[in-house]
Amino acid sequence: MATVRHLRTGDPLVARVLRTLAVAVTGALVVALAGAPMRPTARIDLYQDGVHVDGTGLLHELPAGTAAVYHPGSRVLATADDEASLAVAAEHRAWLAAGETCGTGSDAEAVAQALLDIHALVGAQIEGREPHAPGAVVAGWEDRWRYVWPRDAAFVAVALARTGHWTDAVEILAFLADATTEHGDTFAARYLPTGDGVPDARADQLDGAGWVLWAAASVLADDATDDRIALDDARRHLRPLLDRATGTLLAATDDDGHLPPPSSDYWERVETDLTLGTAAVVLAGLEAARELAPVIGTRDATAAGVRADLVREAVVDRFGPDFRRSGGSAFTDGRDAATAFLLPPIGSGTEGAEDAWLASVADMSRVSGGVAPGATWRHDGISWTPETTLYALTAASAGEEELARELIDWTLEHRTASGAIPEKVLADGSPAAVAPLAWSAANLVLAVCALDDHP
Repeated sequence: MATVRHLRTGDPLVARVLRTLAVAVTGALVVALAGAPMRPTARIDLYQDGVHVDGTGLLHELPAGTAAVYHPGSRVLATADDEASLAVAAEHRAWLAAGETCGTGSDAEAVAQALLDIHALVGAQIEGREPHAPGAVVAGWEDRWRYVWPRDAAFVAVALARTGHWTDAVEILAFLADATTEHGDTFAARYLPTGDGVPDARADQLDGAGWVLWAAASVLADDATDDRIALDDARRHLRPLLDRATGTLLAATDDDGHLPPPSSDYWERVETDLTLGTAAVVLAGLEAARELAPVIGTRDATAAGVRADLVREAVVDRFGPDFRRSGGSAFTDGRDAATAFLLPPIGSGTEGAEDAWLASVADMSRVSGGVAPGATWRHDGISWTPETTLYALTAASAGEEELARELIDWTLEHRTASGAIPEKVLADGSPAAVAPLAWSAANLVLAVCALDDHP
């Protein structure tokens, strides 16, 4: 089910998308100019089918093709019927029941499964390794993904807070508070889940400060919990983290142009030019800091708000009206999934960004029906679920229900045999790479909840 090709041409949404199909042709030219490899049959293995928890609480991967069946409401295999395993399954059910599940029918079932995968990845333990710290949510359960990215952690925290697992959301931010304190004044690209620093010499990423502030604006909002004492305690504990993040973004935009310097973004490549993926998240972080006045104080919140307005103007000047990855022309630059970062529920909305975002659907769509990170990303036929579910969330928040519905359904149809959302989907529709991926699971939860919020 291709996202654009199978929509009815009479729909108002499609009419808006079709107005931009000429840009998709230009996108192909951009790819050719950039020398991007054209490999429509690229193959990547499915590294695992999902995860399961044993009776001792240790997390294990499931081999690809396992098609596991779990005890209801848990990540404990149905074949494990010893007393300890049944007790762990009961704990999982109790945790799930303590929150709420958005959606109905298959949507509600998918949200529950995604939440259980997230629950398994938070503070997970592995046999023979140093224990993971509380609140350490790893991106996935494979060695190359077994780290804490501030971006992924932020989305997971927001998804948990939205579904009533507020204490878990606070614990995730508390982990980041401790990890970033150890690291210094900047935000690393990723952290060891043990809380013992960073795994390698990757350069710091400026967007981490923005993601932390964006997540905190939801997790620490006045209506986030009915427990006022717990909320006040969380705000006091997390204030140093939020002060540091706010200061980082103010310093990064404290010049006449008010744009941040180049930094790696969610593409995780070394960048010599400023990208929309960094600029949009810096803007979202400053907007979030303005909302966090009860936590960081009126003075800093006001300064962040004033700066956000200046940064928004600078982002429009540099990247508008098409909001391409590096702010170039259609002949030198491509659309980017970071356009969604300018729109709710991440950004507050920027003039022209919604039309640019809709235009990007055609440019970034892949043959199996999902989207890639950008129009100039490798044209190998592979869809990426983080961006596809991000676009489902953006569509649901924007009231584009049909597009949101199609992207959510596509995601559910391309889970592994055990029900986990993989990082990638090949051209033939096969799930690939790591599964589950925490960011994609969180996006799916938030997208279904957004449909509930915008019926």
